[in-house]
Amino acid sequence: MNPPAQIIVLIRPDGTVSAETKNVTGTACLDYIRLLEDLLGATTTDSSYTEDYTRSAATNIQEARNELGWS
Repeated sequence: MNPPAQIIVLIRPDGTVSAETKNVTGTACLDYIRLLEDLLGATTTDSSYTEDYTRSAATNIQEARNELGWS
């Protein structure tokens, strides 16, 4: 089974916020940026893709099959 999507948010003492998605593949992570901007009333000043960006849904399906012992 695939791990659930996560958003890790860090709020620094100076009020700046950083966030990182985990277990979100492809461009779906961009939806989380927009969601966080709306929730925080903020604008993104810098972003970069994580390693999960390059993983495909097919990779996730294969990993799930492997975990279940399916070939």
